Amino acid sequence: MKIHPVILCGGSGTRLWPLSRSAYPKQFLRLASDHTLLQDTLRRLDGLPGVAAPIVICNEEHRFLVAEQLRGIGAKPHLLLLEPMGRNTAPAIAAAALALAKTDPDALMLVLPSDHVIKDVASFHRAIGLASAAAAQGLLTTFGIIPDAPETGYGYINRGSTVPRLESTFAIQRFVEKPDLPTAQRLVASGEYYWNSGMFLFRVSAFLDEMRAHGAPIVTAVQDALDKAKTDMDFCRLDKAAFGASPSISIDYAVMEKTTHGAVVPVNMGWNDVGSWDALWDVQDKDAAGNVFDGDVIAADTRNSYVKAESRMVATVGVEDVVIVETADAVLVASRDAAQDVKTLVDKLKAEGRSEHMFHRKVFRPWGSYEGIDAGDRYQVKRLTVNPGQKLSLQLHHHRAEHWVVVTGTAKVTRGDDEILLTENQSVYIPLGVKHRLENPGLVPLQLIEVQSGSYLGEDDIVRFEDVYNRG
Repeated sequence: MKIHPVILCGGSGTRLWPLSRSAYPKQFLRLASDHTLLQDTLRRLDGLPGVAAPIVICNEEHRFLVAEQLRGIGAKPHLLLLEPMGRNTAPAIAAAALALAKTDPDALMLVLPSDHVIKDVASFHRAIGLASAAAAQGLLTTFGIIPDAPETGYGYINRGSTVPRLESTFAIQRFVEKPDLPTAQRLVASGEYYWNSGMFLFRVSAFLDEMRAHGAPIVTAVQDALDKAKTDMDFCRLDKAAFGASPSISIDYAVMEKTTHGAVVPVNMGWNDVGSWDALWDVQDKDAAGNVFDGDVIAADTRNSYVKAESRMVATVGVEDVVIVETADAVLVASRDAAQDVKTLVDKLKAEGRSEHMFHRKVFRPWGSYEGIDAGDRYQVKRLTVNPGQKLSLQLHHHRAEHWVVVTGTAKVTRGDDEILLTENQSVYIPLGVKHRLENPGLVPLQLIEVQSGSYLGEDDIVRFEDVYNRG
């Protein structure tokens, strides 16, 4: 029986701000290895017997990021499902199940978040084998992480009786929300509770039966969204109105806490959900003073701290148990025991209408990226990188003109009825209100400097006429 991985890739990772932002969240970042968390999630499936090509579910805004990262490791998905908005995990998993049910209703689904760290892959594979046996019997199986500390940032699963004829598999007695410290201490001491990993394995038909029994409105809405879905390049775009009609609810609340067919497989596999800077410090190798340094960091009398420098040197003296994260446009300084509260800063940025909660200074687009260099009254300067063979949309601006200066590579510029080929140190002027397009016909990245000038310089001053990426 084939195992179909279903990769949930819609999280925002706000507790890892300023590195993780809604336009480029943590699953797309290299945090614990030379690969991103998403890539590591897929790579650790290598060598698993009977594993099929994955189904990846992501936010519509991240579709090209996902596709590029899959290409980066040679992963070819069975399906790329696009959520028009976030509706939590139950509708996302239901969409994958309903898609699989069309061809193989008895297939096994392995549901994995895309932003976790697992150090012991062999133990992970063994646990999948045990869970597969349970799922083949119709049980909705989750993976319970054997706790090594009274962690208050995780939910817990209380095991019940042993499932007959299944090795190391227990009925689920109940779920416990994130506890306070005394409760967590009591749960861990009992030996009967595990951290809720958010990973699942079940037979498609069994899962859908339970979804229809306990969450019928979800199934109805998601089936409608699939029936009305549109194919967009390599993506399956779920219908926005239909998907939005689904309740927004987690798989735990929708099904797992209600079903009588739940099971848990305990496992110790070096798991961490990397839900905070403190958690990231915990999973990485440390120096003799208990520090994790990343980037250009100079430290004296510094202990048990996490310091990351992205764009400049960071120096510390006489600090202990702190988190310092420097990016091009923001610096976070926090005590490690307050790392879970970084989300409150993100909420504050949103409330104040600031863009730093959403975008980095470097913003990725399907054709490449741009980065703000300077800005002032009626002007701003950007560095653009256009990948080989890619092109921007045919567009115009009502409120700004643009100058482009080629730094490296070759640029093909459409300006009105003219086509212009530019190479290094050559430039072109795009007047306000003129249709234009930039493309890279070469084999190396095109880098250029863009100077915008005008009364309004917002990114929403774009009228698109043609776009190979089907953006509005």
